[in-house]
Amino acid sequence: MRKRLSVAGVALLTVLAAVFAFGQPAHAAAGFSVSNGKLYDANGNEFIMRGVNHAHTWYPQQTSSFANIKALGANTVRVVLASGDRWAKNDTADVANVISLCKANKLICVLEVHDTTGYGEQSGAITLDRAVDYWLSISSALAGQEKYVIVNIGNEPYGNQGYATWATDSANAIKRLRAAGLAHTIMVDAPNWGQDWSFTMRDNAASVFAADPQKNTVFSIHMYGVFDTAAEISDYLGRFRTAKLPIVVGEFGFDHSDGNPDEDAILSYTQANGIGYLGWSWSGNGGGVEYLDMTTNFNPAALTTWGQRIFNGANGIKATSKEASVYSGVTPTTAPPTTAPPTTPPPTTPPPTTPPPTTPPATGGCTATYTIIGQWQGGFQGEVKVTAGSAAVNGWTAKWTLGSGQSISQAWNATLTSSGSNVTATNVSYNGKLGAGASTSFGFIGSSTGTPAVPAVTCTAS
Repeated sequence: MRKRLSVAGVALLTVLAAVFAFGQPAHAAAGFSVSNGKLYDANGNEFIMRGVNHAHTWYPQQTSSFANIKALGANTVRVVLASGDRWAKNDTADVANVISLCKANKLICVLEVHDTTGYGEQSGAITLDRAVDYWLSISSALAGQEKYVIVNIGNEPYGNQGYATWATDSANAIKRLRAAGLAHTIMVDAPNWGQDWSFTMRDNAASVFAADPQKNTVFSIHMYGVFDTAAEISDYLGRFRTAKLPIVVGEFGFDHSDGNPDEDAILSYTQANGIGYLGWSWSGNGGGVEYLDMTTNFNPAALTTWGQRIFNGANGIKATSKEASVYSGVTPTTAPPTTAPPTTPPPTTPPPTTPPPTTPPATGGCTATYTIIGQWQGGFQGEVKVTAGSAAVNGWTAKWTLGSGQSISQAWNATLTSSGSNVTATNVSYNGKLGAGASTSFGFIGSSTGTPAVPAVTCTAS
């Protein structure tokens, strides 16, 4: 999104300074990490971003915004910084203060450099390599903050021209930061003003992730007018989920000059699939996109229509945000689990007063449940959860019959075939083997002439 708000010798010194400030990666403090396409905090607990963007670099006096954003339920704030190339530089002391404000309010800080916005198309925009210079220049503010800070290398680093080098430039920027000792989780934005209509990030994300020696990179898509249908949203995000690559919606709005994004589908899909989101933006927009303000004049008591939607609406921040466990005193684990941990603790109720059944479920059996995740005029999103019985299974097949007027256009995490109204879904390579009692899920987008029915689903294990 275009925001409308109103050296060589030094580079070597900043690299050297960063090495001393960060130390070697092997000795860096434990922080966020990525495993199996998910983000985990320093305690090994899955962390799903629920928050907003705040234009700190243009409104540095609005420091109360951090507490106000937290009070409305957010667990993350993406903070706009400047390298000094297009806007006044946020120096080491200022960045350190931003981090302290995040920590004081129990927010995770995603720090981004905005001067890269629209490089190749926007006059004055800088390269990702120049953005790395900035991060190294303020390295002492970042050192030791790996539990609380994620480094978003550069905002929307290409416009709609010259973006073919996005993968190479992103990989090189990551490797340069790692070589200097930065051990934080790194976030990279998509090209095409963040919206990746060319699918450059989507199709090259695996190679960029592989270029990170620490395999600790998260991808960020910005969803505005390009993402105006539920099908486009689920297809894009679903491909990252299938590839086990971590993805967040780093910016999105409820309206925009380039089209009308489907914010309901964004919120619904991300919540259903454990994907983080950060709405644009808290306050202070100008140049014709003032409608993207969530508050009027930074006043949390004066939420706009967009602010009410993202904070208080269905699948919004207040209903879905969970504070990072690094702020809650949860006992650390030695490493992030390979599968997502439960989002709620196990029940503490006493044993049942009646004996359990004497005949356990058939060995290798499974069950399946069908849920409507979201619906809109002419379409819906469904999900089927498959659960193994009392013994492990090596594969599964789920079957159901579509209601009258229904059809399925796309699916993820399963292979779907249909014959008339009869649908058969089989596991894909990575989710067929389930331990006893373990579950997996797959989703799909369908069309419907009326309210979609919830059919019975049968499950057969192999």
